[in-house]
Order: sequence, then C-alpha cells, then structure tokens
Amino acid sequence: MSTTSQTPAHDRLENELVDKKPLYTDAEARAEADRCLYCADAPCIKACPTSIDIPTFIKKIASGNVRGSAKTIFEQNLLGYSCARVCPVEVLCVGDCVYNGWGRDPIQIGRLQRFATETATRPGARPVLVKKTAATPRKVACIGAGPASLAFAGTLALEGHEAVVFEKRPVAGGLNTTGIAPYKLHAADALHEVAFVEELGVEVRTGIEVGETDGARTMSAKKLLETFDAVYLGVGLGADTKLGIPGEDGPGIALATAWIEQMKLELGRAGRETIAGKRVLVVGGGNTAIDVARETAQLGAGDVTMVYRRSAADMSGYAHEMEAARTEGVRLVQHAQPVEVVRDGAGKLTALRVARTDDPARSTYDIPCDLAILAIGQSKLRDVAKLLPGVELDGRGCIVADAATGQTGNPKVFAGGDCINGGKEVVNAVADGRNSARALLARWAT
Repeated sequence: MSTTSQTPAHDRLENELVDKKPLYTDAEARAEADRCLYCADAPCIKACPTSIDIPTFIKKIASGNVRGSAKTIFEQNLLGYSCARVCPVEVLCVGDCVYNGWGRDPIQIGRLQRFATETATRPGARPVLVKKTAATPRKVACIGAGPASLAFAGTLALEGHEAVVFEKRPVAGGLNTTGIAPYKLHAADALHEVAFVEELGVEVRTGIEVGETDGARTMSAKKLLETFDAVYLGVGLGADTKLGIPGEDGPGIALATAWIEQMKLELGRAGRETIAGKRVLVVGGGNTAIDVARETAQLGAGDVTMVYRRSAADMSGYAHEMEAARTEGVRLVQHAQPVEVVRDGAGKLTALRVARTDDPARSTYDIPCDLAILAIGQSKLRDVAKLLPGVELDGRGCIVADAATGQTGNPKVFAGGDCINGGKEVVNAVADGRNSARALLARWAT
C-alpha cells in the first residue's frame, strides 16, 4: 500500500492511541537515573545492538547534563530517539539490568533514553552533533529512507561526505513512520527524527523510485552506481503475505502493515467508527500481529482474537507484548489454521473457517468476525538488488551481505536492515547502517 494522501497530523486516527510510556518529567528522570549503579562492566551495554554507553548517559542525566547525555547516545545510535520508544528493552538492555537478578525493578533505560534524546532535540534546542565543516568529494546514495539508511547516511554526513537518500514513498522514515504501533511512536515523531538526521547534512528525496530507467520521479540503478562512490540498500521488506485460501480476496480482509499505515497516516479520528464494536480476528503470532491486535482493542473493537496455527510457546512475538495484549482484552486461539473465508450471500465477511492443527483429522470450525487482519509476514524486495551487478540473494530472498560491514558482492554496494535479516528490530537496522558507514570510512582512510 502506498500512501498518497495524508490526514493532518493532529487529526489522525493514531492519536486515539495513548502513549504507553510517556515522557518523564525532569524530576522523574533524575530520580530514576539516581537508581543506576553505573556498573563498570555493564551488561546493559552488551545487550544493546548499538553498544550505547548506558551508564554514562544515565549518569549525565543524574548530574543535569541532559544535552551531554543525548550526545553520548547519538555517538553510537543516531536514531536513539526512536529506539528509546520502539526497542523491546525488556529483552535487551532492561532485561539484562543487574537489578533483575536481585528481584528489584530494573532501571528504565528506554524511558531515560527517551527523556535525553527528546529533550535535547526539541525545537529551538542547540544542535547536539555538528558535522565536519570541511566537505569531501565523496558521495553516497541510499535506497530506502528507513532506519538503516538514515544511520548510514547520517554517520557519513557527519564526516563531511555528501549523502543522499532516495525514498519511493511520499514520506521518509520507513516503518518508524508507517508501521510502528502509535502507542510507542507516532508518525509525526518519526518524521521529527528524520528532520534531525537531515540537519546533520543528509538530503532526503521522497517520491523517487530506483529502478531500470531515469525520469522525473525515477532513477536508474545504473546511474546511481555511476554517480555515487557507494550505494546503500536499506529497502526493508515488501508487501504483506496472503493466506492463499478461498474467499480471501474481498471486503473485510485487511493486510497488517497496509492497515497500520492507513491508520497512522490516512484515517482521521472519525475512522475509529470502522473498528468500534467490531469483531476482529488477527491472523499470526509475531510482533506485528500482536501490535495490530492491541491497536484494534484500544480503538474500541468489541472483541479481538488472535488466531495462530501453533501453540503460544511457538509464537515469535515477545511474551511481554502478548501479556500486555491480554490485559487489553485480546484472546488467543491456538492450533488454528485458516482454511477458508466465510461470506454471506451478499459477499459480506461473516467468519474465518479454521482447521485444528492439533487434531490429526484437522476438524474445522468457524470463528465469527467482521474484520480479519492478516499478519503472517512480508515478501522480500528483490527487484532493486537484481539491478545491481554482484548483489546476490540467499535462499530466503534476502540480500547477501557481510555480517560485520554490510558489503555485498559488489564492493560499491552495502546493505542492511530487514532486507538482509528478514525482519528484526529498528536498533538492529541502525547498527547495520552505522557499521557499514564506519567500514566505508575505514576503507577511504587507507
């Protein structure tokens, strides 16, 4: 789904979903920061994919140096603003806090990181990071304006290199803008972060698609390789996967990431009426499925049920997210494989027919619903990769790249984020982009 028309930020349906971890006040941040033990061999640092010096940034908050705290974060993670909100800290830094082993509440690292980065980047605040004044003749291009590309481009721009990001959508930010649950991050906040990266010297060109030909709104992959010293692929994933069952194509069936994007950018607050009181089924067991289930529940759905083909123990979604969903009224139906969409004589969705996967006979039954949202994965974006000589795909359809540097089979082309890992966290994409930029800088320094 491509967003073509956007509702004004203040009137978007996503604003109906309240912030689950609101910004600390100064006093709250100081009090929480004072609890930190500033461990010498801090396990929280090791648990962070971008290796932020967490004890140092927290200590600076405790001493009142919030700008210095943000600088410590941004030196390792240029997208620390969004990562503070969207990272699953419960299984990363917070999950490894030493307080957990003592049966005490861990330090709320994500909320402290949000306090530092949000406070330091408020409109009118002095720049936290300053790019080198001496420009270099080197130029890099990024395809896709998600976290991996922004981290890559921003890191190089700070060193004086020209960095241009090409995004085919009308808005930049990748899934931070279009796909993150609003109770974690609103689209306007994601775009605030894009603006922060642009202030480092990065040029973001939206509405430009990279392909085979050159035109007013297109650029060929061939021209990119000829024009730029390096090209970065941060293209993410493709369209939602369908079930491939009878009755799937028709009203009442929605695809998860497309539905989230519409809710975040297109639907006004009045769009709540499309969910309120409805019986909603969400098919899938990953984090996107859980997010959609929680979002529809918070928007007033009469009943929200997740349908998963295996057991809860097999779900790829985080247990703490599923527990939060349960507290919001979401039910989980396990061992249920959709086999048919049931419609009435007028074509209206009435139920989803499922087969019991824990029954050798695979007996079926119907689950009534008014709306079914499919969150069973996304396809891989292969087209651009095929246009770049030397860039190869693995058996999963992901781009093959060096794990440490992100370099592909073409020495001028790097890649990172979901297009190489199949779909991980925002912070993993940021680490990929930063690491590729540092590898390129080291190459140019020799």
